Amino acid sequence: MIMLPHILIVSIEFRFFMPKSLFCITIAAMRKIAEGYMPYLDYKTYYRIVNGGDKTPIVLIHGGPGSTHNYMELLDCIADSGRKVISYDQIGCGNSYLEGHPELWNADTWIDELIALRKHLHLDEVYLLGQSWGGMLIIQYLIERKPEGIKGVILSSTLPSSSLWAHEQHRLISLMSKKDQDAIAFAEKNNIWDKPEYLKANDTFMKLHCADIKDTDPECLTRTKKSGSEAYLYGWGPNEYNPTGSLKDFEYIDRLHEITVPVQIMSGTNDLCTPLVAKTMFDRIPDAQWELFDGARHMCFAEDNKHYCDVLLNFINSIEK
Repeated sequence: MIMLPHILIVSIEFRFFMPKSLFCITIAAMRKIAEGYMPYLDYKTYYRIVNGGDKTPIVLIHGGPGSTHNYMELLDCIADSGRKVISYDQIGCGNSYLEGHPELWNADTWIDELIALRKHLHLDEVYLLGQSWGGMLIIQYLIERKPEGIKGVILSSTLPSSSLWAHEQHRLISLMSKKDQDAIAFAEKNNIWDKPEYLKANDTFMKLHCADIKDTDPECLTRTKKSGSEAYLYGWGPNEYNPTGSLKDFEYIDRLHEITVPVQIMSGTNDLCTPLVAKTMFDRIPDAQWELFDGARHMCFAEDNKHYCDVLLNFINSIEK
């Protein structure tokens, strides 16, 4: 049973999807959306619940570290399957923003936060979906903490190894123009990350393999957000291809077989999570499925929303049948 907070917002949502899904304009039914905060450490964590019914709920865990739940609102429609869809801003970003505490930005802080959220909302049984860093959090949570009540997991554009990720990002960089390669190489060699040439090259890299947000995209993607830049820097590093923070030694390839719950892997052909990274997980997780989205980058659920949601719901239905 989930205890809903006292603040309740009832809204009609008009959803407009990104390319490949623009032809699929969804006018969602009335959805009850509740927002609240839970105490965590000496601070507070924001959460958001789309209340679709009493089937096993799903918790959506955003990336970063230091991003926000905002883009996860593209999956509100999963509530229409009769379950609650729960997202939250991890401590250090968004409505849970905090800075000046670099000692907090490590996996244990964020895993303990997820455990606290499950306890606060009485999530005895749950599905977990983690995108990018959110998937890393789930992998470590499952392997190190051996939690009970996890019915299934969706690993979306994520990774089991920081070193494999860095290797693959540099392979992608090698496919860029020589000018961009040189700008990135100079920044890496000299630890200088503010030169215009590097910033332009990094922006090109992210547009190729992460996302290119436009004013015409859904509001939850264009909405102003308070990113946790300190959490990202101390947790991961200065960019996607230089893990220097507390997660630099995140290495779970050889322990993926310890994940015993059903797993759905999702990734794109142009993703930061390259097919090699995704297949490394698929090959080693005993009960895993893998959906590769043609042409998609790091946010498959934005670029091919209907297909993504169909795969997600088929996975859940296969467990609940």
